[in-house]
Parts: sequence; structure tokens; C-alpha cells
Amino acid sequence: MIHDPLAEARLEDLPAHSQALLQVAQRQWDREHGLMMFAYGSLMWNPGFEPAQTLVAKVQGYHRALRLRSLVNRGSAEQPGLVMTLLSGGSCRGLLYRVAPQDSEATLHRLWLREMVVGTYVPRWLDCHCADGLGTRKALAFTLSRRSPGWVGDLADDRLLHILRHARGRYGTTLDYLTRAVTCLREHGIHDRALERQLALARAHGL
Repeated sequence: MIHDPLAEARLEDLPAHSQALLQVAQRQWDREHGLMMFAYGSLMWNPGFEPAQTLVAKVQGYHRALRLRSLVNRGSAEQPGLVMTLLSGGSCRGLLYRVAPQDSEATLHRLWLREMVVGTYVPRWLDCHCADGLGTRKALAFTLSRRSPGWVGDLADDRLLHILRHARGRYGTTLDYLTRAVTCLREHGIHDRALERQLALARAHGL
């Protein structure tokens, strides 16, 4: 049996600013129609909840990037790994989840325990342009400031290859994470040129 670290986690144990941001989020979602979440990384293939509706959507003003340092899940203190984040600039296509109203509160709490355990992300309500032609919807997304100590900045190819070759954490390797992301995006008809290039680089070097 795989140990689930969220099973023993408590909201009151989160950093004070993470708890404060949760209170803000709780005041800003549509309780009548259910929580809306924008997924761009591991939430796409492992949301940890059963959405009532899933749509392909696009946000303007933010782009997906393999630029967040991971010291536990996809790397270690000795060899930090990388995971996805949303950085300002450009645009990003991902999945828009709607959670049923009766499940929204518990889902939001679980997401906070998963994503805000160290308070690195900046949760924001973003406009999501839906592929179903139903217009724009507000959804919660976890973004990152370039002032965050977790942001690794621009990566030269040789440094990226070193990370992809060596970084391993609680949930597997950074290379596995990148591969799963590209595969999941392709399954939904989404082509991310930056991630495709990074994966092609890894394959070209025998990874």
C-alpha cells in the first residue's frame, strides 16, 4: 500500500500565510455551481478528486513552465528536481475541472494540503476560455512569483539534462513527471512546444 501523506495532514499545520490564502479562496468561489480548478501539471493526470465536469481551457497572461524546484516529490535536497508551475506571460492550455457543490469544500481543503504545504504557490482566480464555446469562467490556479526562492530561473540544456538524469523523489523522477505531462497533454489535443522540446532533448541524449 502506498502511503498517502495527505491522510495525516491538517490545515492548521500549514504556514500562517497558506491558511490566510485559503480563507481568501473560500470567500471567492461560486458555492452554487461548485469549485472550478485550472489544472496544468500533475493535477491533469492525478487530481485526487472526481470532477463533475472536465473541459479543455486556455488562460491568457500565464504560461506553463518546468521551473519550480522540487526537494521532495520529484527530487531531493541532494539533487533537487523540477515540477510545473504557472509563470506570468504568454498563455497556457490545460484542463478546467468543475467540482460538485457538495464536494467542493472538502476538495479545496485537500488541494490546499497538497499544493500549499510550504506556501510556495500564489493561488489566483484566472479567466479560463473554454473550448466548448461556453465562454469564460473563473477558476483557481496555483501560480508562482519569479521572486519565489522555489523558482529556478532559466535553465541551460546541460543543467536540465543533469536534473532529468539524476533527480528522484517520493513520487518518482523529474523525467517521469515530464514524460507524463507531455503524454497527458497530447491525449487532450494540447501541444506544449517547450515541454515537447525538453522531452525530445532527453530522448536525444538516451534518457
